[in-house]
Amino acid sequence: MMTVQKTDWDHIFASEFSQPYWHTLQDFVASERSQHQVFPPSEKVFNALELTPLAKTRVVILGQDPYHEPGQAHGLAFSVQQGTRIPPSLRNIYKELAADTGCPVASHGDLTSWARQGVLLLNTTLTVRAGQAASHQGHGWEQFTDSIISAVNQKEEPVVFILWGASSRKKAKLIHQQRHVIIESAHPSPLSARHGFFGSRPFSRANAVLIENGREPINWCL
Repeated sequence: MMTVQKTDWDHIFASEFSQPYWHTLQDFVASERSQHQVFPPSEKVFNALELTPLAKTRVVILGQDPYHEPGQAHGLAFSVQQGTRIPPSLRNIYKELAADTGCPVASHGDLTSWARQGVLLLNTTLTVRAGQAASHQGHGWEQFTDSIISAVNQKEEPVVFILWGASSRKKAKLIHQQRHVIIESAHPSPLSARHGFFGSRPFSRANAVLIENGREPINWCL
């Protein structure tokens, strides 16, 4: 059984953990771990929720799958552990960050400092089989992470949702667009970054929304 540290997301966990799909999902992930290598390790599956409480969430960046190569995934969308080679999508995120804000390109791929400032780095599927992208999609994680998105949507103060790529952009229907702000563009992967991701300025735009609403901007520099 996957466990999570006590957080202010507990009411979401309580409601989801009691539903039949959750037990089916738990059984599926346990079976996968018994037969294959699965990322991230079980103690890191809920890292995004443990590092970014609901009360502190000011920005949401949605990813899809965890990275599926050894040493990469640690429970934060687009982030990799210190000492791991920076993946191509994250390199493109850093390029846009530098162009948008002037932040120097980081030498590592660990986005924990963003998470600690209230940037929820949420993948819509929280586990993956080693070497097989999308292998854990369609087994229940999406129902769980939709409930997380919906909980953020209930916040009274404006939250900035950054949606990159078609999969993330589908989640716009869960967001109250009169209360919150959606910044969307192409995905930062090498296949699509030049089709609308580069030049989209998501970081300065997110901070402009926060400042306009009397909230502290994110220090995006790593």
